[in-house]
This record gives sequence, C-alpha cells and structure tokens, in this order.
Amino acid sequence: MNRRRMLKLFSLPALGAALGGFVGLRSGHNPYYSGPVSDHYDGVKFFNPSGQNGKGFKDLVRWRLADGKEEWPDEFPSPFRDRPPQRVEGAGLRVALVGHASFLIQTAGLNMLTDPVWSERCSPVSFAGPKRVNPPGIAFGDLPPIDAVLLTHNHYDHLDIDTLRRLVAAHPLRIVTPLGNDAILREAGIAAPIFAHDWGDRVRVSDAVHVHVEPAQHWSARGVLDRQRALWAAFVLETPAGAIYHVGDTGFGDGAQFSAIRAKHGEPLLAILPIGAFEPRWFMRDQHMNPDDAVRAFVATGARQALGHHWGTFKLTDEGIERPPEALVRALAEHGVAPERFRPLRPGEVWEAAAGA
Repeated sequence: MNRRRMLKLFSLPALGAALGGFVGLRSGHNPYYSGPVSDHYDGVKFFNPSGQNGKGFKDLVRWRLADGKEEWPDEFPSPFRDRPPQRVEGAGLRVALVGHASFLIQTAGLNMLTDPVWSERCSPVSFAGPKRVNPPGIAFGDLPPIDAVLLTHNHYDHLDIDTLRRLVAAHPLRIVTPLGNDAILREAGIAAPIFAHDWGDRVRVSDAVHVHVEPAQHWSARGVLDRQRALWAAFVLETPAGAIYHVGDTGFGDGAQFSAIRAKHGEPLLAILPIGAFEPRWFMRDQHMNPDDAVRAFVATGARQALGHHWGTFKLTDEGIERPPEALVRALAEHGVAPERFRPLRPGEVWEAAAGA
C-alpha cells in the first residue's frame, strides 16, 4: 500500500468516528444505558428497526482507499452574519443557521440551539480532523440567552463537548437528548439539567413548547467500544407557530419515518433536513440522505417549508462543497417543488415566519 493510500485510510474522520464505531461491534457492554429491550434496543445496542444499520469495517476500508474524492477549498465564507434578537415572542418564529447542523430556533419567548458546534474542528482532538471552512454564522458573544439545547446524537459534528461547556458556563440552559447521551455529558462534566428520552417521548420545555423525540435512521459512536450504545433521534418541536421537524442525520430508508411524522403531528410548518455528506452513495445511503432523498422526505411530511443543512462547513465525505445545493435544485425540479419552499441555508442566514403564517 503506497503512502497516499495509507493517508486516505488513516485520516481522522475514519479513525475518530467510523473506525472506532466499527471496532465497537465486538463489545458486549453498554457504558451509557441500561434499560428494557425494545423494538430498537437489544439490551446492549440500539439499532434501526429497518435493518439498515450501516456498513462494516471492510466497507469502510474500501471507501477510504477509493479514488473520486472532490477537494474542498480551505475557506468557503458565507455572505451572511446574524445578530439575533433577545427573544421572539408568541407565535412568531425565527430560525438561523450557525453552521452544519447547528441552528438557533427562536419562538414563544424561547431560544433553542440544535447540535451546537462553535469549535474549529469536529473531532476527538483539537489538532486534527475535519476543520470548518467558515466561521459560525452567529458569533458566540452575540447569542441571546439560551434556554435549551437539543442534541440529536453523539457524533462529533453534532455533540461538541467544548461548545457545550462554553454554553453551560454562560447560560442557565437545559439539554434534551436521546437515551445514553446523558452519561456522555455527565462524564464530561456538563453541569446542566439533562433530559434523556426514548423515541416516542414528549418533553416539556415550557408551557408553550414541547419536544417530541422521534425515530431517525442513523447510528452512534464516540470511541472504539461504543458503537450504537447511545440512541440517535430527530425532534418535532410543538410550538404556537406550528410544528418544526428537525433532523440532524438520517438515511431515507423506505420513507416511512417521514410519513409517520405527518400522521402523528400533522403537516409541519417547517422541516429542517440534511442535504450533505452523501457520497459515495453505496456507503452513505443507510445513514445520510442526499438532496433527492431530502426532497422526497419533505414531500412525505407535507411540510410548508424546508431548510437544508449539514453541508458546506465540515468536509466529511466525498462530494464537492457545492454539490448539495446544486443537486437540490435538480431534485426540486424533478419533484415539482418550487425552489423557494426548500432553501439550502448558509451560515448566518435566517428564515422567519410571521405570527399566524
């Protein structure tokens, strides 16, 4: 094996998350959660009931050694920069992309962050790993008071301990996350109220806002022995403005999870859907949607508006930096959806819905 291929295989994205997770399949211990067996928990590991639970180690090696990876620029600055208001009251709704899967959602007098990452890298270490190519769309010092953090799962591009420590030190917030992630946070010394819940649970955030923990088709791992030991999820926010469906990461599967959202919650006002980190398709299909999947998911939910995220900040997979929005344009045309109904946001970009919209 030549030096170039060795570097491909042993780059940090492979070792820091994917490799560690695959090795963890051999362990029979769950350090994060102990609970009853269910249709997505076997007593040790969580799993997707669809049976699509990601690829194995040999497939990982095949991907890392393959050619066809498009280069990213060192910098991809956003033209937007947000300085949010302190609060958005009543049935108003303001949603701003910080970057990747990090959003500030403001409604009903509450300020909520999803999967907040202000760090330079999404990695187990600070000196290597995927590095952001644009600054956060909201400067940390410009944040309004944060009331709640919603964490979809424990991958490093979604659960960033350094950012959470900064947030907890500055804001009297609470954290809502799927089962098992509370143990990770407490072990890291995150001194905030943490509410860990299973799929199907409803969590009160305020008198006006509740969070529903809903299924997603993904997986979890932080290290070498913990693949699928903590649960992953999507969220539906029940608000005076309407339902907000937020997905951090998911594969499309058979699409049933999206139709189920519509059946359970009605047609959401807003769907926040990932559109990036999708190539090579043979490897990523089970865990990440591509833009065509995202449009089909949007249609299945019946949502009025969609915002695309999970692209253009951290290079995690093989596609070029602008491929997701380019593919989204084609997918919207193919499915007969007006482009303004599904916007691929850049960091610092804002979408607002007026009260009663």
